[in-house]
Amino acid sequence: MGDTKSISISRLIVVPALITLGVTILRLVGELSHWPSPFFNAHPGGGGAIVGISWLPIVFGPYFALKLSGAGEGAASVGKAIGFAFLSLAVFVLAGFWFGASVSHISYMTLLPLLLMLVAAFIPGIAWGALGNTLVAYAFAARIPVVVVMFFAMHGNGGAGWGTHYDGVPPAMAHIALAKRFLYGAVLPQMTMWIGWTAALGSLFGTIAAAIARRGKQPAPAAV
Repeated sequence: MGDTKSISISRLIVVPALITLGVTILRLVGELSHWPSPFFNAHPGGGGAIVGISWLPIVFGPYFALKLSGAGEGAASVGKAIGFAFLSLAVFVLAGFWFGASVSHISYMTLLPLLLMLVAAFIPGIAWGALGNTLVAYAFAARIPVVVVMFFAMHGNGGAGWGTHYDGVPPAMAHIALAKRFLYGAVLPQMTMWIGWTAALGSLFGTIAAAIARRGKQPAPAAV
């Protein structure tokens, strides 16, 4: 690895972050224009829409992993990295079930599973620090613009919203004050849940891609 050089996280994530921002803007325009499903879904949560950024870690996780490996910043043990990626996803899923059981009423119990999902984002970095740090940086670069969009969407039309999934909230939050609705419906989920999702999913696909790439570079056994 003596002839390799480190790769800047900011340079590595800039193009994926811009692509992600483009998808976010496209989705907003599509929902405001009432473009058809399954490509767009303006209902609260927006689940199932093809145009969205939640699936992009499947693409950018391997991209980051292979770029880092090529720059000499691969995992010391790909097997260990895969194991911690699965652990991250498992923590995220368990916290997600906990969150689902507590989201019907807003309290500190709602915050705990969200924080646990954020913790899941940092687990992959235990085994592969470069990939873990890159995915966390990308996750924030992807989700901060969404928070900005949600701010304007929720405050639009005098607080009635734009009628997109960016301003849609669960029934338990529909009648609370706008500032609190923005905090609980936008800032907290985007800065915890979706950070964890991005890092966990990206690390899983990234470490698997790195393992396949490393296996492909192994020399064939010598003929006897």
